[in-house]
Amino acid sequence: METAKSERYRVLSTIDDPKDLRKLPIERLPEVCADIRRFLIDSLSVNPGHFASSLGAVELTVALHYVFNTPYDRIVWDVGHQAYGHKLLTGRRDRFHLNRKSGGLSGFPNPDESPYDTFTAGHASNSISAALGMAIASEMSDEPRRNVVAVIGDASISGGLAFEGINNAANVRNNLLIILNDNNMSIDRNVGALNGYFAHLNTWPSYNRFRDFVYRGMRRLRLVGEKQRGAILRFNNSLKALLNREQNIFEGLNIRYFGPFDGHDVGNLVQVLSDIKDMNGPRILHLRTVKGKGYAPAEQNPSVWHAPGLFDAETGQRHKEQADGKPPKFQTVFGETLLELARQNKDIVGITAAMLSGTSMSILQKEMPGRVFDVGISEGHAVTFAGGLAKDGKLPFVAIYSSFLQRAYDHIIHDVAIQRLPVTFCIDRAGLVGEDGVTHHGVYDLAYLRTVPGMVIASPRNEEMLRNLMFTAATVAERGPMAIRYPRGSGSTVDWRKPMRQVEIGKGERLSDGTDVAIVTIGPIATEAAEAVAMLSEQGVSAAHYDMMFLKPLDEDLMREIAEKNVAVVTVEDASRNGGLGSAVVEWLNDNGYSRRVVRLGIPDEFIAQGTVAGQRHECGFDAQAIADTVINIKKQEK
Repeated sequence: METAKSERYRVLSTIDDPKDLRKLPIERLPEVCADIRRFLIDSLSVNPGHFASSLGAVELTVALHYVFNTPYDRIVWDVGHQAYGHKLLTGRRDRFHLNRKSGGLSGFPNPDESPYDTFTAGHASNSISAALGMAIASEMSDEPRRNVVAVIGDASISGGLAFEGINNAANVRNNLLIILNDNNMSIDRNVGALNGYFAHLNTWPSYNRFRDFVYRGMRRLRLVGEKQRGAILRFNNSLKALLNREQNIFEGLNIRYFGPFDGHDVGNLVQVLSDIKDMNGPRILHLRTVKGKGYAPAEQNPSVWHAPGLFDAETGQRHKEQADGKPPKFQTVFGETLLELARQNKDIVGITAAMLSGTSMSILQKEMPGRVFDVGISEGHAVTFAGGLAKDGKLPFVAIYSSFLQRAYDHIIHDVAIQRLPVTFCIDRAGLVGEDGVTHHGVYDLAYLRTVPGMVIASPRNEEMLRNLMFTAATVAERGPMAIRYPRGSGSTVDWRKPMRQVEIGKGERLSDGTDVAIVTIGPIATEAAEAVAMLSEQGVSAAHYDMMFLKPLDEDLMREIAEKNVAVVTVEDASRNGGLGSAVVEWLNDNGYSRRVVRLGIPDEFIAQGTVAGQRHECGFDAQAIADTVINIKKQEK
């Protein structure tokens, strides 16, 4: 088997770290690239992951490790979707079959995994700021110069944090190299004026070489010094803009710009990187790449092939799950329901941040494109933009993944909650998300939103309740902000498309009565609790089960009923155990003079690594078996 692999990946199989790569003559680098693509196609067809992004960055990855002395020189990947080739070249080739699996490799760069992974990745737009910090740390050190490279995509660079980093880089002494990997894609097609700008940006490589030659010559003759450098750069950039009839946004900030170059010509990339790697001052290298490069189906439909799931490597046929007779995904119910509501109410608008298809906002966008706004990777802007729409009479539904909404926390408070604006936050991917791991779990939203005055927080246990909550958000008059959280994947109801009804805000439901213990849940984790109730019944334990539905306001009538049972209470939430449902129950009991034993089940105070959702729930101790075991232990202790 190993011999067959060596034959199929003849050059890659000899590379155990970048030192081996750097021993090869430059003429053999295309073979390395071909081997990496072949390896990724073979591997990801049977062990799914982020596919098209890594295929598009193969030549760039090889060139970076060939030119730079990694890991002493730093490569900081933005998001990390494109870093699989990087993992193969840095000693993880033989473990790549464990990518995104429990106990295996993270699907993103992770410093705990390898010294070549210089900074945590998973969320967009942070690479420039982090890399700038490293570059300045190198400037302040007595150690030999450390080259630092930030690799960022054309979607990520539109994020506000990226611009903050660029602005800072232009105003402090550093030697940061920013590589713009421009494939005209994020997950869905990029949007916005900046993306159009990159699509047409050009420059003259000969001009860059001439300018550098003249500047160094003037420095040797002591005609200019560092103090005059900024003024000279501004003059040169203005002259260049006049001659080229196009202003370069980066050079307008005094950041040297090179490109655009073909990001798939590995030999030329090596030459360009070698030419500019030791230059002083911040600079940006603009590369044009193709997402999914080298695999025709992915090149033709890069959105679908961003993370395609299982597929046949030879034919490109994706293995689609059979949806007939199965519950739909929560995101599909959200998208279909939002379209129904928008047909009924002309003031409803949809907002998302580069996740049209990921949130199913695309369903509304397809029929009513003028009422859907994809703002790109700009979650903070999405929230404040929604606040502005709501202030003047619109009803915005903002669909953002839970882990990404964290970035907009100040905007939620300052730009929505203080003014009690009727913005509905539809929080997708709430709870444990499985293989994407630590950077993508949506486990903190209940805790961080519960502290915001006036915020209504709800989580439906099934698809029908999601529809009812959305209908309520669209029809309740004189309300403030409302958050509706739901998980990745499918729920439990096949027949979900029923007439919508308004629910009373702050009211939960008793799902089953019992006399030995009270189990209190919120959201779809109620399914696991219901299984636990059945297991306990078989063992002679009578468990009451309450679905709170609303974390805020908490159903006080239901809480009083629970408290007056005078039994132990077990809270279960697919969220941080600190600050969420369990904390709210303990606080209410204490504030109302009840002394009851409360055992809180949920995400412990630690970061949870990649794996299956079922495995993660078991690890965290709140799957059906763990809930039942907890109750049994409580009953034993009571004896």
